[in-house]
Amino acid sequence: MDILNKGYKEAVEKAKNDILNDISLYMEESETKPAIHDYLESRERYFDQIWNLAWKSRTLQRMNRAEKIKFLGLRGIETEGASKKAINKMVEQELSGLKSFDLKSWIQDYFGETDERWDELFETVKLKKLKGNYENTVIKDEALSILSSNKLYFYLKLRYKVANQLQRDIANVKGFKQAQFETLNDLLYWGYDVYQDDSVFDEYIYQNLIDTFVYETIYPFIVSELPNQIINQYENLFKGSINHKLIRQLIGGNISEFQWEYESEIEQELIEDLIDVRTHPDEFDIQMPLYHTQHKERIEKREQKLEELRKQEEIKQKKLDDIFGVEYKTTVYSNTKYILHIGETNTGKTYQALNRLRQAASGIYLAPLRLLALEVYETLKNNGIACALKTGEEEKDIANATHYSCTIEMFTEKDEFDVMVIDEAQMIADKDRGFSWFRAINKARAREVHIIGSHNSKRMILNLLQGNDIEIHEYKRDIPLIVEKKPFKIEHAKAGDALIVFSRNKVLQTASKLERNGHKVSVIYGSMPPETRAKQIQRFINRETRVIVSTDAIGMGLNLPIRRVVFLENDKFDGTRRRLLTSQEVKQLAGRAGRKGIYNEGRVAFTDQIGLMKRLLNGEDRPISTFTIAPTQGVFERFKRYHSSFDQFFELWDEFKNPSGTTKAPLTQEKALYHLIRHEQIEGRMSITDLYGFLHLPFSANEESLVNQWLYNMKAIVDRRELREPLIKKDSLDELELSYKSVGLHLLFLYKLDRRSETVYWERVREEISSDAHNQLRKGVKKYQTKCRSCNKPLSWNYPFAICQSCYEESKRSRYYYKGWDI
Repeated sequence: MDILNKGYKEAVEKAKNDILNDISLYMEESETKPAIHDYLESRERYFDQIWNLAWKSRTLQRMNRAEKIKFLGLRGIETEGASKKAINKMVEQELSGLKSFDLKSWIQDYFGETDERWDELFETVKLKKLKGNYENTVIKDEALSILSSNKLYFYLKLRYKVANQLQRDIANVKGFKQAQFETLNDLLYWGYDVYQDDSVFDEYIYQNLIDTFVYETIYPFIVSELPNQIINQYENLFKGSINHKLIRQLIGGNISEFQWEYESEIEQELIEDLIDVRTHPDEFDIQMPLYHTQHKERIEKREQKLEELRKQEEIKQKKLDDIFGVEYKTTVYSNTKYILHIGETNTGKTYQALNRLRQAASGIYLAPLRLLALEVYETLKNNGIACALKTGEEEKDIANATHYSCTIEMFTEKDEFDVMVIDEAQMIADKDRGFSWFRAINKARAREVHIIGSHNSKRMILNLLQGNDIEIHEYKRDIPLIVEKKPFKIEHAKAGDALIVFSRNKVLQTASKLERNGHKVSVIYGSMPPETRAKQIQRFINRETRVIVSTDAIGMGLNLPIRRVVFLENDKFDGTRRRLLTSQEVKQLAGRAGRKGIYNEGRVAFTDQIGLMKRLLNGEDRPISTFTIAPTQGVFERFKRYHSSFDQFFELWDEFKNPSGTTKAPLTQEKALYHLIRHEQIEGRMSITDLYGFLHLPFSANEESLVNQWLYNMKAIVDRRELREPLIKKDSLDELELSYKSVGLHLLFLYKLDRRSETVYWERVREEISSDAHNQLRKGVKKYQTKCRSCNKPLSWNYPFAICQSCYEESKRSRYYYKGWDI
């Protein structure tokens, strides 16, 4: 190929130049002139490498893709489907050894037998080295000295030029108001927005002015100030002249540092000072005292402003401490004895605490879930105890109640009891609800407070209760927990199994697969109505179903006759990302396996990563080190002394520095709902405490229809209109669950507004919806089929994605096509 011949000629010239450069570097390292044979002996082993690099680079540069493919084809190499990188690699390999050039012979021919050229090259290298040393010591040191000693002189010259430019810019602006801007930086940053004119106050004009000043003033000045002795010596020794290009090469980096300092200093100059600069002559003896006077005044103004800001910050901090600070200090009730029940899941710790509650003359149980509150309420009532229920969405009052079963959020510190039971205290670490546990522990008014928690919550609880009367009971499993060695497959499901997945969709998919395989199945997931969940659980207890499929909702407070817990998934989506389960989560769920008197051992199975999951199960939990704090009624009462707007409250909440060992609740729902009513009549006609109660209602604020229902009802309250009745649809399980939530939200409003007579009807409606959902699950789960959300094609029960592979490929092709890629 002709292209190879042309490449070869260029490669030869490049290799010759590379060798001459290499010889020059070799000579630089030697104080005396080396011999040619010494160089050849030292460097000959690199000649082939130098040649090959020159040959490949010059040839590859000349060849386009088609020529490379043709070259490889002539050599019998197939390139179809090969990437650009792969083709280049193949060409390189084929070029190796294809052509050669004898660099050693060329060196010997070039320098000949007389060494005349060799001597000339050595003298040239020696002179270049001497010149470089002279430039980097004598000239550079002198130039740096001139630069340093004239630093202020340069700055004042530059300052005067900037003042001139500023005066021209101001003259071009109609109605310029100096008071709008304090510093030059303010003017350059905000000038466009204020005057909407890109031709004035352009930061690039000032940047170019500074750059020009450096090249046209500083470099020539340094050259002119160099001593004649240095200039003459340089000219005599090296037959050259010192110019600003050489100075830039020697101290350009140092001048750049000066330039950055000047830019920063110029930007902080006050507009009024720069205007004043222009009214004085551009003479150093006049500008210098003016600069020092202005600089001193500027520092004094800055210090005065900082002092004012410091005072404002002190006032703000005092306000923050007054509003928030006192609320989050531990102030436990002095007459209380604290009994800690610490242990793993399914060890009897809750049973012991509830036994003490039954024996007490008065008491309260605080549950993490409405279902658990309902369960304890039914248990106490069946034992003949006058017990009331309070969960926010549901209240069952009775006359002369001695006991209460509540969700943790319903706790109030005004009532005193003989015994209080706080369940699942490790939930204090929950980012959204954890503060309810802190408040219950911190504000408990009872003779005995029984706190039930996992091992990793022990240290945190003891720290909170430090200095108080504490009794600790630690529990261990009586029933061994055995991890199965073989990976679980769906065909292995047996009676007494609880299969764990981490989404409602996966629960229904898996349950449908099991039903089609002949199993009768109960299902449990978080968004399921609690009454439906209770019925599903009862069916499993009564042996009407053989298997449970559940999310991690099964891990809290539900003691079921489970033989084996099976993890079909080892990771979960936590609202931000998919992550591996924690040790505590694995233990909490696996601990549900085994039931005394029914199964003498509990078994745990995994589909994969058995070794890793076993280590998590047997590993030590990371102790809880923080808990979440949230606003309280006391906080709002103190806030009202200063402000009345939730805008100001959220701003102060974000600025408030939470105490060590705590994190602040993000108030995501509250902020989102408030944004819908901001500056509306609702805000003006409700107290801030009442309004927060509605913002804080426990409902699914990610459901658009529920948010619309909430917004309508808020407007109805202030307009004194009727609340909107819940929209009830029953055609599918999804519609039933959404209808259940809608009725629940309606009940929350009714209880808030103390319209209790109406709640009886709506609780009955909700119970009917729950029964319908239960019947749907009993009869319809077998038919449940996950479909591709794009083409509606049925997907297999364990398919991990929401769209099928065909739709995914099609969407990928569409994206590439949109970007102009050909695939």
